[in-house]
Amino acid sequence: MNVQWRKSTHSSGVNDEHCVELGRLAPGVGIRDSKAPDTGHLTLTLAQFAGLISQLKREQ
Repeated sequence: MNVQWRKSTHSSGVNDEHCVELGRLAPGVGIRDSKAPDTGHLTLTLAQFAGLISQLKREQ
């Protein structure tokens, strides 16, 4: 499977310490560190990802 990873719009550039990429995977959504893409990724179901986003929005 060829995953197209998308970098977060909140990542500001090369020296940004908090760079996250998302990719659509068969079981859901993959999340990985854009500075270390070869170290693997976290896979969440669509429901888990929606819950994560909802929680993050509540904590802003």
